[in-house]
Amino acid sequence: MDTVKNYVEVDQLQPDEFVLFVNGRKIVDKCVDPEMNLLIYIRRKLGLRGSKFSCGEGGCGACTVMLSKYDHQQKKILHHAINACYTPVCSVHGMAITTVEGVGSTTKLHPVQERLAKYHGLQCGFCTPGMVKSMYTLLRNNTLPAVADIEMALVGNLCRCTGYRPILQAFNTFAQNGCCGSPSKCGCAATGSENYNSSLVTGEFAPYNETQEPIFPSELQLNDHFHRKTVFFAGKSVVWIRPTTLAELLKYKCDIPDAILVLGNAEVGFMPKPIGIQRTLISVSHVPEMKQVHLLESSIKLGASITMAGMIDVLNERINELPRVPNRVYQAILDMLYSVGDNQIRNVAGIGSHIMTASPLSDINPLLMVAGVTLNIASHKDGFHTLPMNKDFYTGYRKTILSSDQVLVSLSIPCSKENEYCAGYKVNKYVHRRDKNIDIVSCGMRVLFEWNTDKVEEMSICFSGMGPTIAMATHVSDYIVGRKWNEDLLKDVMQILSEQFPISSQLRMVEYRKTLLQSFFFKFFIKVMNEHCTLKNIVKSPDLRRPSVTMTKKMPFTGTQSYQCVPDLQRKTELVGRPSMNESSFALVTGEAVFMDDTLSEEGELFFAMVTSTHAHANIVSIDTSGATSLDGVICYIGAEDVPGLNSLKSPSSNEPEEEVFASKQVVCYGQCIGGIVAVDPKLASQAAKLVKVQYEDLPHILTIEDAIHANSYHPHDKHISVGNVTSAFDQSDYVIEGEIYLGGQSHYYMETQCCIVKPGENGEITVSATCRNLTMVQRAVADTLAIPINKVTCKTRRLGGAFGGKFEFVTSQAAKCAVAAKRLAKPIRSTLTRDTDMQFIGTRHPVLARYKVGFSKQGILKVLQAKIFLNGGCYTGRSVNVMEQLLATLHNTYNIPVYEIDGILCKTNLPSCTAMRGFGAPQSMGIMETIIDHVTNECGFPSEKVRERNMYDGLSDSLFQDMPDVRNIRRCWIECLKQSDYYNLQKDVDTFNSSFRWKKRGIAITPVKTAIGPLPPHGGALVHIYLDGSVLLSHGGIEMGQGLFTKTKQIASRILGISSDYIHITETSTDKVPNSIQTAASSGTDLFGSAVKNACEILMGRLNPFIKDNPNGTWKEWVNIAYQNRVSLSATGHFNYEGKFGFDCDDPGSSRAMYYFSYGAGCCEVEIDCLTGDHYIRQMNIVIDSGNSLNPALDIGQIEGAFMMGYGYYCLEELRYSPKGELLTKGPGMYKIPWISDTPRRFNVSLLPDAPNEAGVFSARGVGEMTVMIGVSVLMAIKYAVAAARSDEGVRGYFRLDAPSTPEKIRLACIDDICNKI
Repeated sequence: MDTVKNYVEVDQLQPDEFVLFVNGRKIVDKCVDPEMNLLIYIRRKLGLRGSKFSCGEGGCGACTVMLSKYDHQQKKILHHAINACYTPVCSVHGMAITTVEGVGSTTKLHPVQERLAKYHGLQCGFCTPGMVKSMYTLLRNNTLPAVADIEMALVGNLCRCTGYRPILQAFNTFAQNGCCGSPSKCGCAATGSENYNSSLVTGEFAPYNETQEPIFPSELQLNDHFHRKTVFFAGKSVVWIRPTTLAELLKYKCDIPDAILVLGNAEVGFMPKPIGIQRTLISVSHVPEMKQVHLLESSIKLGASITMAGMIDVLNERINELPRVPNRVYQAILDMLYSVGDNQIRNVAGIGSHIMTASPLSDINPLLMVAGVTLNIASHKDGFHTLPMNKDFYTGYRKTILSSDQVLVSLSIPCSKENEYCAGYKVNKYVHRRDKNIDIVSCGMRVLFEWNTDKVEEMSICFSGMGPTIAMATHVSDYIVGRKWNEDLLKDVMQILSEQFPISSQLRMVEYRKTLLQSFFFKFFIKVMNEHCTLKNIVKSPDLRRPSVTMTKKMPFTGTQSYQCVPDLQRKTELVGRPSMNESSFALVTGEAVFMDDTLSEEGELFFAMVTSTHAHANIVSIDTSGATSLDGVICYIGAEDVPGLNSLKSPSSNEPEEEVFASKQVVCYGQCIGGIVAVDPKLASQAAKLVKVQYEDLPHILTIEDAIHANSYHPHDKHISVGNVTSAFDQSDYVIEGEIYLGGQSHYYMETQCCIVKPGENGEITVSATCRNLTMVQRAVADTLAIPINKVTCKTRRLGGAFGGKFEFVTSQAAKCAVAAKRLAKPIRSTLTRDTDMQFIGTRHPVLARYKVGFSKQGILKVLQAKIFLNGGCYTGRSVNVMEQLLATLHNTYNIPVYEIDGILCKTNLPSCTAMRGFGAPQSMGIMETIIDHVTNECGFPSEKVRERNMYDGLSDSLFQDMPDVRNIRRCWIECLKQSDYYNLQKDVDTFNSSFRWKKRGIAITPVKTAIGPLPPHGGALVHIYLDGSVLLSHGGIEMGQGLFTKTKQIASRILGISSDYIHITETSTDKVPNSIQTAASSGTDLFGSAVKNACEILMGRLNPFIKDNPNGTWKEWVNIAYQNRVSLSATGHFNYEGKFGFDCDDPGSSRAMYYFSYGAGCCEVEIDCLTGDHYIRQMNIVIDSGNSLNPALDIGQIEGAFMMGYGYYCLEELRYSPKGELLTKGPGMYKIPWISDTPRRFNVSLLPDAPNEAGVFSARGVGEMTVMIGVSVLMAIKYAVAAARSDEGVRGYFRLDAPSTPEKIRLACIDDICNKI
């Protein structure tokens, strides 16, 4: 452009046409909204619903798409995986996007999709399109990737269901030297004995042929006019400018000083977006000077718009070209870059943006500062100048020394000198995920020695996470310069860091942060000692007590899955007992499967957003809605006064009215719904809801168990069970110990957030589509709220994107709220929660505090247990009473305790009501019991596995409350797990390692598990139709949420009807087909609804058998038609009921029958911890599970692996934190860390116990989806073993407390050493 437009002219510009190619189709949009992100654009404007909305912050990968563009300088096509939910749509102008729909379809699967499906690498399938896109993009860039490349490509994709193993194994078939996965060609895919199989692969795979991939749009390749022209887009709230010269950029920044420069949207996405205030965003992606790379003899000059992924490529290229010495700085920066974000983030986030956001938590900036980076700055008025990135660069929180019109153009990174060493260190936020985090503390360190000596010439140390800005430890550096690099220096520096380095008092975990200051320097000291002093024989490296300070190299990922083969005489078409794919696998991998929010909006549909409380406990004084309802597009406010029926929901525990639909007079937790805004657009509804002003009168609030105990605040539902004389038993015990353990809560973090669509019909009818696992409860709640009969409310759902015990109480409340709006406005109403709202409002797993006293013999045999167990129930009872009963009933795990007295106390606090979650009280009880066993082990001195064995059940009636006819399967699982893990030899290896290394320790633990199946109303219903073409339509009351219920019920129907499952179709669950159904939960879905399907099919076969007998050589279709001609009904309802009375009687637990049956298992875990940081990883995990006669080994093993990973997250990773006001702080994947793909055990072996039929299960199977959550406790126990080894090196022995989750902070501080002692 010849002239640069000033601010006034910009305001008068006409917006350009927005051009984008999507799946090869050219999209031209004359009125694109620059405030819209790419995900919303492709889902709502283009109707491509395969890419999913999950977190909204670029942190889970469910929205991953492939961005393709032609680089006219390099003359090549570039493909990048990006998060569509975090990408401004205007940033992809003139580029191409490929969504999952553009990869393949159910009629023509891409090899990536086919292999993922046939390897059973999905369960609920909500994350699957993102997984497909990440792998697909990798193959488009590298047709034969290494195994490590595949794992790195998937770092940006979360999955809550699978445990990641099948995903890795499926995609590793594309790798160099990877398993081809073909059962007929590859021995490693199908090893096993004659009766025991280890291949879950379903069918053969098509080969991958890269020449069959879609062609890049020629218009983008042959012409660069999209990239040479400055573009301008304008919306109501955002103006987007993309200049193409540096002069333009500088002039715009001069004229519009408040304009925000953007590249990767890493910070802009989190900025508040107030209504009515227009922002100007200037994209720097097309300014040539900011994209250039210059490899100079003594430095690398990088344009500020170079992405972190691009920076990685440049550094790798430079490192491969130069000798090792000059690359030390580059290697340190490269190592840190690999731990920043994930592939999707690094592909779009610019290094300049990272520097200029001035985050006090930055992980890369401290390293750049110590490396001596020089910044090249430019402005329209003052031209160019250089600036060192030193201690003066960051002037305050989120502030730099630059003025508002100055722009960072490039940065220069010097290479290392001969005697110079550099490294960066970090620990991720509260958990050990290296791959994706907002880190708690990171640092950069650099030292330069005088030539051929150990005397320090220069020293730089820089820390983040210590206060409002990144801090350079100049006083420490000055102290080091001129001194020799020896143990005296180490001792003095550690003392200074402990006593003199300032840490903001507003930060959490101050003690832990102080230990990290010293731990990082210690790591650096040893690194330099090994590389410089010892290498050059300047001084002898001090022993420093076996100073390995780097994590040992991870083993390559491997995994085996073993199960019993079906009988030889079983029909080939009969799938019961065989590993078969999820019935929706192909639809899920292609994005064609429809989840709730994927359903297209109807004409006139409106959107509901909640107005929620910002106080934990308060009276509502007034509500002012005028600021919201005055906005164009806002229809109305809905509150308690609009409810035509009951404004209260019934407690699932007591069936009595409890929680209000809309809070009318008082709020009892932060986030409670007071009302809602209905608007024409979901974003507008959400923004307007924030404008509703509520005045409160604060009341005292309680958040923790300790606070509740102090205030005597309890729900009136305490439980007490007692057997035997406790006092006498303690007197007769050889040892008596007391202790306490706390286990925190856990968020469900299902990938699909809660969604509800309510449609009014004629004659007062209401149709509710909801992400709920109990449609009957929703149906009743809506009917009560609207004061209409239940028969006018129809509730339905096809599938859920995960649930794990959630999607129960709240979605009932959500449906009631939307129903009030739909009734009032006579319009369809949709409500889809954001991830933050979902996590704040939905109850979590119950936090538990247990105080115990236990008596036992000299041999470690338990004699008596006395315990008080406090649960944080939240503001309402909800499911807490049931959870309490389950916790008490399973507290003993697999151990015989002859005398006990247990009190369960339900604390009333001002948190959202805690609710059911996978395991339903048993994970808490298992954590308590295994802690007790660990405590006993430490006191009696016997190995932990021997103490566990000595206390295991042997007889039929050793249980706390009901007989277990197959109890001996506990020991069978235990013995098999010892054998498969080679436990005793592995333990020797662990102990040998621990004797060789001081700062790295390994731990091992094996734990048994017993869980009960079925604390639900023991019945289920089904409806089966046979049509004249022989096809079968199957309906039942169960909900498919990733556990494979629909697949298993099809298998059951196939066996009873004697036909291939290809004949059978299963439809959505709906209350107008199967009424009065119970919730789908507790691993009992197949038992109840599968048995109901079996019953219905048996009824139908009873009607067909006379005609089959008359014509035994006929076909299925012929039998069906002759029955029809004889006026025989081809439709049947099925019902199943476990006979007898169920319930848990605390007064007489021995007579109780609370469960249908029990499931058993055992798990052996080996971990490695970093004693200096608290980091850890699982080296190997062996699991043996009694699944009965598995209906589908592929689905069962998938459930086992996924449940284990959830349990691992509960005991070791996932920490919930609240503000003093009761607001949940750990919301979204950036703050709440569920297990990641790199958290998968490096060796992950699962085996199903053979020859263990379950007489109480359908076709002798057992439910397994809950129990391996509890096997996650083996990781906690293995970590304790490793920590004990570290403590032993310091002469500290005996029992110590380690609460769950065992975050790095807890692990580090438990590893007693000189650093901790100083603090």
